[in-house]
Amino acid sequence: MTTLTLDSPANRNALSARLVRELSEELARCAQDRAVRAVVLTHTGTTFSAGADLKSPANPYTFVGLMRQIIELPKPVVARVSGHVRAGGLGLVGACDMAVADRTSDFAFTEVRIGVAPAVISMPLLPRIDPRAASRYYLTGELFDATAAEAAGLLTAAADDVDAALSGLLDGLRRASPQGLAEAKKLLTLDVLEAFDRHAEDLVQRSASYFITPEAREGIAAFMERRDPAWVR
Repeated sequence: MTTLTLDSPANRNALSARLVRELSEELARCAQDRAVRAVVLTHTGTTFSAGADLKSPANPYTFVGLMRQIIELPKPVVARVSGHVRAGGLGLVGACDMAVADRTSDFAFTEVRIGVAPAVISMPLLPRIDPRAASRYYLTGELFDATAAEAAGLLTAAADDVDAALSGLLDGLRRASPQGLAEAKKLLTLDVLEAFDRHAEDLVQRSASYFITPEAREGIAAFMERRDPAWVR
């Protein structure tokens, strides 16, 4: 097993151009290394990822490429979460084959609260999570805990001890053959990859268009200034 750690605590592991590039490079290395049977994706600090880095954002195509890279990696990728996950960070969790979080973790699709929408991250998420849960959390932007995330299908397991829960899953992966894992993963990701093939270009364009609107500019300004946006009454 190889562990890759999101290690940019100064910006809460936000998805900056640098973080996305470096993670992609490490995943490419893991894909070529026959000694790597599976990848655990974890984090430093109290936040798995705060979503897009508004000050130094990754190119949307690059982020879409990163999510697809996780999905197409011929080895399982398991998210280990102990803390907060927001917006684009949920896209990373959704792209992983399995995800385990401790019960201190919380999640939110915060996009609607700044005037945008969870566009590109919908590709790995919507084929995997409960439609009613998606409607609730996409539209309200509200916080939900690890138990709710497990019920929604976002998490494989929510546990008091994330590493104990992870241990059983990783033991199962160790007992599986590399070929078996790669071929089983292809079956599991057919629908997700179909969503990328059909919708990636449209959703990247939509995502880019959101951020130049007056509402999004107001939402981002309000977020930075720690105040309610103008539409809150």
